[in-house]
Amino acid sequence: MAEPLFGRLCLLGVGLIGSSIARIARQRGDIAGTVVAHAKTPSTLERVRELDIADVVEADAARAVEGADCVVFCVPVGANAAVMAQVAPHLKPGAIVTDVGSTKMSVVRDLGPLLPKGVHLVPGHPMAGTEFSGPDAGFPELFQGRYTILTPLPGTDPAAVEAVRELWRRCGSMIETMDPATHDKVVAIVSHLPHLLAFTICSTADDLAEETKEAVLKFAASGFRDFTRIAASDPTMWRDVFLNNREALLEMLARFTEDAQALGRAVRWGEAGFIEDRIQRGRKIRKGLIERKQA
Repeated sequence: MAEPLFGRLCLLGVGLIGSSIARIARQRGDIAGTVVAHAKTPSTLERVRELDIADVVEADAARAVEGADCVVFCVPVGANAAVMAQVAPHLKPGAIVTDVGSTKMSVVRDLGPLLPKGVHLVPGHPMAGTEFSGPDAGFPELFQGRYTILTPLPGTDPAAVEAVRELWRRCGSMIETMDPATHDKVVAIVSHLPHLLAFTICSTADDLAEETKEAVLKFAASGFRDFTRIAASDPTMWRDVFLNNREALLEMLARFTEDAQALGRAVRWGEAGFIEDRIQRGRKIRKGLIERKQA
């Protein structure tokens, strides 16, 4: 077996993403010699012990990171600054800090200033997930064939960047690199806006008169069901994502609103050609996803 990439890998948070990384690391054996898992709630810590997906389960975040070669922030992005303040003095020189958050400008903002000298920050975002959360939600195949985007800042140690790239390769990911601002704009349209729309559609349905709502739930077609799957996602995580990618999300929402109003006008005035063009463009996007095996 190949030498482990890291002697000690610390996962701060063991929800869907963190517990999937833990499972892969335990299964492969070439990612980490020791897997350390930290969670803030006793019930989560106990469940991680029961699942036996980490070598060390640690309630104290500061103790969890001690001696770790790589520390992965798997907490909601809104918690990054508080957790970093707690662990920063305990990071060993030469350690790599990375994360799995869906916003990258906020990660640079919240983790960068607290980074001790000699510790390397390589922000990352695996573009994989389900609507489920918690340590039971993880599974080793989660990242297979999915993209992970890394957003290292200029001047970051190349060896640290390569180590994080290799971590994700061993997890099954394809890796892309971009700057944090571009990342946040891209995910605003492909991930954050669809979630915002799904939460809104479901809350609109929830506000309907009771007898109508029952019919909605009883006869929900696949289109509505797809929205409910997205809307079942973790509330804390998505609240933090929206607030930490505010500008890009609001820009995409404004563009979407203009386009939706244009399509609404076409429906009102019977502009069949315009309607058909929008439907065809949707089909084209779907075809492109299928061709790239991302559907």
